[in-house]
Amino acid sequence: MRLEDLDYTLPDEAIAQHPLADRAASKLLWLHRESGAIEDRQFRDVVGMLLPGDLLVLNDTRVTALRLFGEKPTGGKIELLLLKETASGDFEALAKPGKRLRPGDLILLGDGLQAEVIANLEEGRKLVRFKPDPGLQTKLAKLCRVPLPPYIHEELKDAERYQTVYAQLTSPGSAAAPTAGLHFTEELLAALKSKGVEIVRVTLDVGLDTFRPITAENPLEHQIHGESCRLPEKTRLAIEKTKGRIIAVGTTAVRTLETFATGHRQVEAGRRDTRLFIAPGYQFQIVDGMFTNFHMPRTTMLLMISALAGRERVMAAYTRALAQDYRFLSFGDSMLIL
Repeated sequence: MRLEDLDYTLPDEAIAQHPLADRAASKLLWLHRESGAIEDRQFRDVVGMLLPGDLLVLNDTRVTALRLFGEKPTGGKIELLLLKETASGDFEALAKPGKRLRPGDLILLGDGLQAEVIANLEEGRKLVRFKPDPGLQTKLAKLCRVPLPPYIHEELKDAERYQTVYAQLTSPGSAAAPTAGLHFTEELLAALKSKGVEIVRVTLDVGLDTFRPITAENPLEHQIHGESCRLPEKTRLAIEKTKGRIIAVGTTAVRTLETFATGHRQVEAGRRDTRLFIAPGYQFQIVDGMFTNFHMPRTTMLLMISALAGRERVMAAYTRALAQDYRFLSFGDSMLIL
């Protein structure tokens, strides 16, 4: 496989800039995994598409990253993305522009809030420390914005629309949402349960590396970094006893399930870091199908769904989706491969 095999033209107007008022009103492109047939549906049709005995696996991570805007004392503008808080109370962060930020540099963030760069970390990250301030948490809540991807240029009025309705803070949290799950509503999940679809959870805390474009000419040489994931005992038991299909919601749920696989429909429970890289030729042990959004060209997510459905079928589905005005990327429409 070559890098150009994961390429396609994505017009700016196809990138959704805001979520729909009704989560379940999104379009749903159903790519049949075995035949390659394509159906155009609406997302709320999932209640009729899934069957009693199917197992639906959600990634229940919650987005906890914080986005701040400030400036250096000299006036240079700085954007900070706080990725996670350390045990000492400092924050791992990305800064833009970051190359000129050095340990000891101050960032003025408004409302008297100041942060100091403590150290340079790997992969361009910074360790920053906030100056002591009794109102720190209140000020962060006031100043921070939703950490939307850079291709979304509109501010989000309701921060909860970048969270799934089932998000839980069971570990440090994510830098980005598992966007395949944004289409589900409480009502849809309740209707699926009433139909006999079992719903279980895993957790993978999404890192920014998940979305980093592939640059190696041979995509299989792409290096993916570790992300923390967890598979509960309840989920292990459900997987091993299910007679129906196992359907993951999102690439992060797929990675988690396959990371803990020990054989066909056999998994371990526990917590670990995963560096699993799924590409064409991969033999899936757990997953029969998946919900996913429409992804950027040259990304690991596009490589994964090509492993599940075949690159030619995926590209044919994307061509159809663009022709039918589907909305792409994080706030876009949904795709079911099953």
